[in-house]
Amino acid sequence: MRYLVQKFGGTSLVDDAKREKVASLVLEAKQNGLLPVVVVSAIGRMGDPYATDTLLSYARECQRELLPREADLLMSCGEIISGVVMSTTLQKAGCPSIFLTGTQAGIITDGAHNNARILKVDPEQIIGHGREGKVVVVAGFQGVTEEGEVTTLGRGGSDTTAAALGVALNAERVDFYTDVEGIMTADPRIVADARPIEAVTYNEICQLAREGAKVIHPRAVEIAMQKGIPLRIKCTFSEAPGTLVTSQGELNKGAIDITRDRTITGITHIPDITRIKIRTGDAADIPDFQGRIFKALALAGISVDFINVHPEIVLFTVKNTDSSKAVKILENMKIKPEVSPDCAKVAAVGAGMTGVPGVMAKIVEALATEKIQILQSADSYTTIWVLVKKEDMENSIRALHRQFGSCH
Repeated sequence: MRYLVQKFGGTSLVDDAKREKVASLVLEAKQNGLLPVVVVSAIGRMGDPYATDTLLSYARECQRELLPREADLLMSCGEIISGVVMSTTLQKAGCPSIFLTGTQAGIITDGAHNNARILKVDPEQIIGHGREGKVVVVAGFQGVTEEGEVTTLGRGGSDTTAAALGVALNAERVDFYTDVEGIMTADPRIVADARPIEAVTYNEICQLAREGAKVIHPRAVEIAMQKGIPLRIKCTFSEAPGTLVTSQGELNKGAIDITRDRTITGITHIPDITRIKIRTGDAADIPDFQGRIFKALALAGISVDFINVHPEIVLFTVKNTDSSKAVKILENMKIKPEVSPDCAKVAAVGAGMTGVPGVMAKIVEALATEKIQILQSADSYTTIWVLVKKEDMENSIRALHRQFGSCH
């Protein structure tokens, strides 16, 4: 059987008309000789009756936090409601269908409630129903431990479910349907001429996702990459081809050579971060102060990013919401940090920059032309990051998008 996994986000499922459009996409895949396996998110977003955040808000009206185990049981309900409704929609359209929870679909996870990781997938039930000609609809975002406890997979969990099923079924592709026409060269709300990207590598999309692009979760990409399952990100309500995600080698075999003319694939950003600078001289009497700093922040649950360690200074960033807590921890260690709140991290991502001289020079030139100060920078073989003040973020994104030929 030739499987196609189709994942639909909550905005694609909010009413009968949209669900009927989803059903038409499933039927189209069947007509093309594929056996669809449909993964669904909870219906809608915060405020919609069955969205996950709405369900949580109901339970928290008494101003008490749920225990992680109970929160997972509640959060799993949104996808179950969505899956039952979608399976019924397919049946109404004349398509034999059955709904499976994450447990029934064989999604086995570790025991980390609210942020579990998939350990293995046993697709026996899916395969059995497929042999009977049924389209299986699976609840995304959820699984079960080997002890039978229901778990949820954290942010982007339905994406992760779809990718894991794609690998387990050796699917021809995993299609992620959303309300945008694919991965864009930049945020279209900031860059008016941002355009959909035709094709990207797994590594590029992971970097874009980690650095602020929210179309797909990087964990899902990493799972698919292990077995080379192609991904496509498409709009449910558009005929646009979307963005193909696969290996660089596979792209270069076909008509698309992503490294031929394109140095930078896309520009993305993360706002609302705080830079913390610590001068070595201010902590000279503290043994192993660098290691102690990062250990103390980790124990407090504070994630640090954009780390530069030099003999004279230590630089790193935290979320604005964590900055006061981080500063208090440092001050308790007798360290007086220099704090720069309201910064933004802007990233230029592209596999085509590897080994190409002058990319950083072009970035510096573009920002200098706009009189934008670079507070900090770092690079890898596919990404260059710069830290700027938040007030300069949008101009930085537009300047870099122009500099690299609108990322062609």
